[in-house]
Amino acid sequence: MIPIVAIVGKSNSGKTTLIEKLLPELIRRGYRVATIKHHNHALEIDTPGKDSWRHKQAGARTAFISTPRALGMVHSVDNDMTPVEIRDRFINDADLVLAEGFKLLDTPKIEVFRSAVHPGPLSGGDGNLLAIATDDALDAGVPCCGLDDVVKLADTIEQQVLRAARPDIVVRVDGVQVPLKPFIHDFMRNALQGMLRALKGCEDARRVDITLTLND
Repeated sequence: MIPIVAIVGKSNSGKTTLIEKLLPELIRRGYRVATIKHHNHALEIDTPGKDSWRHKQAGARTAFISTPRALGMVHSVDNDMTPVEIRDRFINDADLVLAEGFKLLDTPKIEVFRSAVHPGPLSGGDGNLLAIATDDALDAGVPCCGLDDVVKLADTIEQQVLRAARPDIVVRVDGVQVPLKPFIHDFMRNALQGMLRALKGCEDARRVDITLTLND
């Protein structure tokens, strides 16, 4: 299960700015991060008249736009999907999802609070609150750090969310994660650790990615 952390805060508190700063730090640590932005207005990302737009107008429920560097998708929905629904249906190649907004989501949260903009934070008493990024000295019962202190925020996410939710070994076959039985998990972990100790410079590796291509 890919963990979700919601970045919450009142309007104009700096949620997007914090995500822009936090993403490079998490990526530097080797994590693959997906993001979800909540928006209350109509979404139009396709160009009227283009082929993919014509596909959608003709009735396609999902229209993909594939390029050498990116894949775009326009998918019709019948309701305002939650980050959990979006993750479970569409995201299978990330270690973490950062969801901007979704303050009512029952998931770990980091609040962005700027005293110059709002009189007080909105997450008081929320048991899911991990930390507050703020320009003020607060006694909130959770770690408080500066608006630019993404190292401390990443440490908090890593220690309280990623290490708790992420198994030692993740196996994906053709992009789909495969559950491992305990004895297979332990066998693979021990075998890989033993082989890595024999490789120069790999003794203290924190994360190892192995791609195996099978021939027909």
